[in-house]
Amino acid sequence: MEAEVSSFLLRHNFNAKIDVDACVQSILYDMDLGLFKKGRKEKSGEDMIRTWMLPPEKAPKGQKIIVIDAGGTNFRSCLVSFDENGNASISDFKKTCMPGVERELSKVEFFNQFADNIDYLKNKADKIGFCFSYPMEITKDGDGITLGFSKEVKAPEVVGVPVGKTLVSVLESRGWNKISRITLLNDTVAALLAGRACARNGAEYSSYIGFILGTGMNAAYIQPAAEKNGESIEKQIVVCESGKCDKIGRSDFDLAVDKKTNCPGQFILEKCCSGAYLGKMGFELITTAAKEGLFSDETAKRVSALQDLTLIEMNMFLHAPFEAGTVADLCADERDRKIVWELFDAAVERCAGYATAILGANAVQTGEGKNPLHPVAILCNGTTYAKTYNLRLRVESALYEYLTKKRGIFYEIVTAENDITLGTAVAGSL
Repeated sequence: MEAEVSSFLLRHNFNAKIDVDACVQSILYDMDLGLFKKGRKEKSGEDMIRTWMLPPEKAPKGQKIIVIDAGGTNFRSCLVSFDENGNASISDFKKTCMPGVERELSKVEFFNQFADNIDYLKNKADKIGFCFSYPMEITKDGDGITLGFSKEVKAPEVVGVPVGKTLVSVLESRGWNKISRITLLNDTVAALLAGRACARNGAEYSSYIGFILGTGMNAAYIQPAAEKNGESIEKQIVVCESGKCDKIGRSDFDLAVDKKTNCPGQFILEKCCSGAYLGKMGFELITTAAKEGLFSDETAKRVSALQDLTLIEMNMFLHAPFEAGTVADLCADERDRKIVWELFDAAVERCAGYATAILGANAVQTGEGKNPLHPVAILCNGTTYAKTYNLRLRVESALYEYLTKKRGIFYEIVTAENDITLGTAVAGSL
């Protein structure tokens, strides 16, 4: 990295190579605050949501489940059928836009748009698995109470509302047959359940983690039974809401991104590196660099005229810095092109560090993985994780260094086709 770039990042408190171990300890501290609140004045950033659920011992058989996947910018729905051998097949797939992204919706509008999106599945099954990838409190009957919205969804009237019960009421008012059960879960839980479902041998893995790094960022893991200060938790899947962790330092660029969002001061870690914000981070990096004289006059002039930047555009430049396009066209010469590339790459490098720390903290918290014959299974999902320049490679390399070489924790990163859909259907079958 150019000395000029390093100096620029340093004076703005931006460290591309984070201390993974220190960050893991900070995240673990925040997780503990969220799990055991009794008698503690300091509050956790992460919600540490109890799901009252564990992965089933066997795959569902002979069932049909309506699956809804609402999160990020897309709303997906389909029908999943499990045959008598537990094999799953997907039909009636449909994708549309997530309600509340384009404009603010009232509670009535929000749930009616959901109902509009799935009316084509009317009476095809009496169970619904609903992957609702926003902060919510899970009730013991499988419903979810919305705690807030991330990823720039605008539906404030839905906060505090039981999502499952409200949607079922709307569906039945439209003539749907009685829904016997609707199960709400987060996409991280769906990923975890899919990881369990694709295990080569049901007894092989000692525990499971689901991790999402897409438009947003979050993780879920299996919390062992524990007690602290007279407060206890039974063994179950816990959703961390990792993006809400606030026990990290922020750079000037993070603060600038935060101020321009719909919810300043919230989702601190998510705004540092998830897909909804990584492009905005790149925008702040290069526009500030232009103001502070890192570029030639011509490049600075072009960059200063830039109104916004998406992760897609940033990623395209990292992969092909000479290909004509929004960012490549900003660079007047080779030196400026290299500086832009290094600034973008620094944002990705830091994102990888935070992702590694989240996975590391979740693996440590399971208390498992100490026997190489029974590693922790980690299923990672999300377009940011999969498609961002060298991000996955960096996470996997750093995770091995931290978990296995430093902590003696063995893990395996697993994959499953249609993982979120499969995991949501499994949850809906319970």
